Amino acid sequence: MKFFKDQITPLLIRHLAAILSIVFTTLILKLLAPFLEIQIIALIFLLPVIFSTVLFGFTPGILAGFCAVVAFNYFFISPYFTFLVHKTQDLITLIIFLVVAVVMSQLIGQAREGLRLARSHEWEATRMYELISELAGLQDTSSIAQALANHTLETFKLQHVEVFIGNRNGDQSLTVSLPEGPPAEDQVVTCVPLMTARGREGELRLWHQPAQLSSEEKRLLEAYTGQGALSLERIRLSQGENKARILEESDHLKSSLLNSVSHELRSPLAAIKASVSSLRSGAVDWETSARQELLATVEEETDHLNLLVGNLLDMSRIESGALKLQKRWNSIGEIAMGVATKMRKHLQGHRLEIDFPENLPLVATDYVMIEQVFTNLISNGVKYAPAGTLITLSGRVEGEFLYTRVANQGPPVPEDHLERIFDKFYRITESDRVTGTGLGLSICKGIIEAHGGKIWAENQPNCVVFNFSLPVAFDGALPEIPKEAVDG
Repeated sequence: MKFFKDQITPLLIRHLAAILSIVFTTLILKLLAPFLEIQIIALIFLLPVIFSTVLFGFTPGILAGFCAVVAFNYFFISPYFTFLVHKTQDLITLIIFLVVAVVMSQLIGQAREGLRLARSHEWEATRMYELISELAGLQDTSSIAQALANHTLETFKLQHVEVFIGNRNGDQSLTVSLPEGPPAEDQVVTCVPLMTARGREGELRLWHQPAQLSSEEKRLLEAYTGQGALSLERIRLSQGENKARILEESDHLKSSLLNSVSHELRSPLAAIKASVSSLRSGAVDWETSARQELLATVEEETDHLNLLVGNLLDMSRIESGALKLQKRWNSIGEIAMGVATKMRKHLQGHRLEIDFPENLPLVATDYVMIEQVFTNLISNGVKYAPAGTLITLSGRVEGEFLYTRVANQGPPVPEDHLERIFDKFYRITESDRVTGTGLGLSICKGIIEAHGGKIWAENQPNCVVFNFSLPVAFDGALPEIPKEAVDG
């Protein structure tokens, strides 16, 4: 009964309307017959045929044409009120009228159907463009399922839509239902699979009235599911590519780390072992200067190992997001002076100048971390700058940032390397010419960015300059004042 109501009833109404249009036209022409020629009456009968075809479709138009021929013959061709035709001319007129009515109905019906198809294709293209445009920018399966459900519900005017995406590669299955709540029980459920080259990714479930979807809508629905499946496949491929790239980068980092650290560890360990072996063997008199030199070598190489391990631990904390800053109000000038004091042995072959104005404001920083930044930048200058050259530390305030400058008179850095030198394990020179793990500048970048600042390198006349900025204003709660400062 519901199918009859939804499909048969509108069809009968259109055909009945076509018959009524002929009846209405016949009544009017019957009243005007004394004033009209038979040819004019025949032409006027074509009008309801045309209108029926345009308004109601091809078959109602054909029905109107046959009814018009019958009415024309019965009421307006003698003998009247009979279907007999005595004159050959009248028979020819009826035949021509019937042919013209049928041909006109067919042509108008084709034009009407062509217009309908053109509008339908335009509608389909518009809806597909909207769906594709939205899916193109999505990067996760939940967003794709939500967008597919929204567009399907809006496009097809359905009662309920559900998008199910199965689990693959360890991902959990996902179901998106619109609108929320259970669907009506008296509706038909249509399931369209989301198929890709990898197999069945899920399915699109529709709750609708019986025979509600037209052939055009079913075709568009298949295109929707095809685009949804392609978007899901794009996400899967992107995830696979990202995993492959991460594994490749991880292998590359492991190789770089082993190549770099193994050399860096062996050198100080060999020096420490040789010094300890000499002291233990008794070949060196404990009262001679050679003993002091060996002990100094052990101390320096131990500090070198401690710095190397510290860099590795700092890099690990930065990459894992476990770097926790202990911010206090500190003077950048005092931190620089402290580093210079600790590194006086390393700086014996260079000249060091420190220029920090006394009126520089205190900056909320982690003392140990900023100390590490100065240590790495000064060590970089010691490695690359020729012996006897000048290393300069200076600072200034501009706006809301304090800018610190560490300059050395080493060779200029090629322009295309200025940004890459802050990458892990990136080395400009060959590893056998300059020692180091290639982590120092990368650690500096991580520490400065964790403070909300920025670090960069630039070439200037006769020197290479490393600049970093730190915000003067502390964003958030003020650092705690040390207890000893309060007691004092």
